[in-house]
Amino acid sequence: MRTHRPHIELTTSRRDFLRRAGGGFGALALTSLLEQEAAAQGASGSSRSLNPVAPKTPRLPARAKSVIFLFMEGGPSHIDTFDPKPLLNKLAGQPLPESFGEVITAMGEARSPLLAAPRTWKQHGKSGLWVSELLPNIATQIDDVAVVRSCWAEGINHSSGVCQMNTGSILGGRPSLGAWVSYGLGSENQSLPAYVVMQDTTTSVVNGPRNWSAGFMPAAYQGIRIQGGVEPIPNLNTPEGVSDTRQRGKLDYIRDLNRSFAGDHPEQTELEARIAGYELAFRMQAEAPDAVDLTLESEATRRLYGMEQKETATFGRLCLLSRRLVERGVRFVQLYHGAGSKWDAHTGIEKNHRELCRAMDLPVAGLLRDLKQRGLLDETLVVWGGEFGRTPMSEKGDGRDHNPTGFTMWMAGGGIRGGQTVGETDELGLRAVKDPLHVHDLHATILHQLGIDNMGLVYPYKGRPERPTLNEGAPFPALFT
Repeated sequence: MRTHRPHIELTTSRRDFLRRAGGGFGALALTSLLEQEAAAQGASGSSRSLNPVAPKTPRLPARAKSVIFLFMEGGPSHIDTFDPKPLLNKLAGQPLPESFGEVITAMGEARSPLLAAPRTWKQHGKSGLWVSELLPNIATQIDDVAVVRSCWAEGINHSSGVCQMNTGSILGGRPSLGAWVSYGLGSENQSLPAYVVMQDTTTSVVNGPRNWSAGFMPAAYQGIRIQGGVEPIPNLNTPEGVSDTRQRGKLDYIRDLNRSFAGDHPEQTELEARIAGYELAFRMQAEAPDAVDLTLESEATRRLYGMEQKETATFGRLCLLSRRLVERGVRFVQLYHGAGSKWDAHTGIEKNHRELCRAMDLPVAGLLRDLKQRGLLDETLVVWGGEFGRTPMSEKGDGRDHNPTGFTMWMAGGGIRGGQTVGETDELGLRAVKDPLHVHDLHATILHQLGIDNMGLVYPYKGRPERPTLNEGAPFPALFT
């Protein structure tokens, strides 16, 4: 017995209507018109765009178009790189003075003897900023750098610290800074990801992909991981013997299946992101191979990044890739150096930091120099730092513990006034004591340079107006005025 089926079926959603309406070419025409409308909405700053990463106009005057975040995972020692503390060497071997009060450390060695920082410090550039001998190449670019010596955070271990430096919170589940940027500004290049993540080792960074996730926002804003080897984007090229028409037909069929399912499950934003991902991958087949092909660079440029040297080749490749990506409109690039918490020098800090600085120093200096000579530094904000710093007290005799109460980060380009230091830690480098900048302030400053008001950018979630800096933090004017 046949079940009676009415000639007219009620649609239950916009997706259902679009799927059934027009019967073919009419639906395609309608989709085209809607996409044009979505692009116009994106350009005017509306978040109600069918293309979630359509370019949007910043609400504030923007000094930067892109960000390159150089993340030293594990926590580099500020008192061995950019924050000299002569008193520390004088008091080495003695316990932390009682005047410092109660100190909580990750490994509970707050009263261990102070550990000397046997650095050779010199002033560099016209600005005369202090840099240790561990970073001779970055020192040559120091007039373009603003060193922030008074950063602080709450994350005392790696999981909470890395989470907070990426998302603003020590607790997982919130969108990453790069996801907020993608949400607020979209992408200038629809054939490349808006937000790219790369790391220098195959070891997983602490927290893994949660560091670049979109949290409670649609998954389309999450970071896209690109590998740093000779094949940065595996499986990108169309298989041999498969024509563009066949490839397009296959993707259209998969898209239709996914959209049919998504229409019945609108809460699953991951599926929408997957649909967008297939479309992005198809467009990337035309542009991405050129973007990641470093053989197109001159020998002089590759040498500038240290790609001919074993110690610097890996991170040099990532830094050069990041320049090629931002010059093609990628909005946010995050590079993890020492992925797997290699900077976490609880023991043997002298050997640990010398090796890591040697691998990172030349590529980072090359990146700054290359951006500047190409006229890109003015519109690219470069950020350097880790999840926290290291303590002045010793651990296991020759290492340092985690220190979130006072550490150093620096910014360059993107409207930042270089050749200056901001803030101070105390005489031993334990706590920020002058112009302390919380992680929320750092994020607010980065967003400000991109033309985003950290309190004005809102994503409604469960009845709450969520903001990138959790309703706290403010840009620090001294960095850009």
